[in-house]
Order: sequence, then C-alpha cells, then structure tokens
Amino acid sequence: MGRPRRIVLIRHGESQGNEDDTIYERVPDHALELTAEGVRQARRAGPRLRELFGGERVQAYVSPYRRTWQTYNELGLDQRLIRAREEPRLREQDWGNRQDVEDIQRQRKARDSYGHFFYRFAMGESGADVYDRVGSFLETLYRAFAQPDFPPNVLLVTHGLTMRLFCMRWFHWTVEEFETLSNPANGETRMLLSGSDGHYFLDRPFERWVTPDPPSAGRW
Repeated sequence: MGRPRRIVLIRHGESQGNEDDTIYERVPDHALELTAEGVRQARRAGPRLRELFGGERVQAYVSPYRRTWQTYNELGLDQRLIRAREEPRLREQDWGNRQDVEDIQRQRKARDSYGHFFYRFAMGESGADVYDRVGSFLETLYRAFAQPDFPPNVLLVTHGLTMRLFCMRWFHWTVEEFETLSNPANGETRMLLSGSDGHYFLDRPFERWVTPDPPSAGRW
C-alpha cells in the first residue's frame, strides 16, 4: 500500500489526573486511569472511527500510559483489521516522578509565561524534548510506509501536547505558531489526510488561545 490515506490522532479520554490534581502525589502519571466520563468519551469516538475506517486495515500506535491503552480498548475497533503496538515515544510530556501539587501548579504558571515549547519541568521534559522524540518516531513511521503491505490507515492514541507537537513536526510549524494553539479536548481527534497532490493536510485546525503576530500569520 505504501503511504496511508489518513493518519488519525486521538487524545485519550478524561483521566483521573484531569479530574483531581492531587492524585499525582499518590499515583504515577503513567498509571492514571480513565474516569467514567473518559470511558464514555472513548466509546463515543469509537463509532466515528469504525465508520471512517470501514473495512480497511489499520496500523495503531499507542502511548504506553494506562489511560491511552484504556482509550484504545474502549474504541471497539475490529481487531481482525487492526494491528496495535505500544509506542513509548508517543507518551505524555514527563513531569518527573510523583509530584507535589503546589509545586506543579507553580511550574505550570511559570511555563505559561516562559513558553510551553522551551520550559522544562524540574526532573522532567520540555516541549522541545517531546518534539525530538516525536521526530524520531516519524523516522520510524516513514520507513514503515515503504512496506508494500502497509495499511491505508494509521491511528495514534496519544496525548494533547504530543498531538500538537506531532503536527508541528509534520507540517514544519514554527515554535511561535505552536505556542498559539490549544490542546484538543479529551477524546477528540485530528486527521492528516492525503490530498490529490500527494501532500497531507489537516482535517481541521487546532483551536487558538491567542492570535499570532502578523509575521507568524504570514508564515502560516
């Protein structure tokens, strides 16, 4: 098959961390589970994806976090048509280990003023670090495209920031452009679709929390 017709990115459903910040003091980020609402969000996304893929084959890559695998399982996709593998490079931005909530809230405020791309959490990652590992994953993905039997659909089950950085890397957006964009909602998707010219385009833009300056708008 070669290059897929579509690459679908979906953010995991609402997790325990989205509902209660204090849980990060007791439970590792990677072990957080979906809430009841998160399960419903994943199940609501399932019929749309099943209709989209139809009877076509799908290659899925899933972040190793518990909430992303739970999201994948709740989608209810036809397992006869899908190959799923764990992909650690699609994980959430690392914030360190178990966290002091007040310290994390302080660092989040600092990140808002410093910039989400460059700010590095203490003992954790910056957005730039996530960008680099997403770029490494893309190299692996490009090599997979060369396989003659590669499926026509790719599904990435991942996290909000990682989704934005994946698209930033793919479309060569600038750091300034990235900083204007908001994360998708839990259970929300974005799709890269192959156009008639062989280039991919985004099915719909990310929402913006701020309007970019005119020079960046011109580069967009």
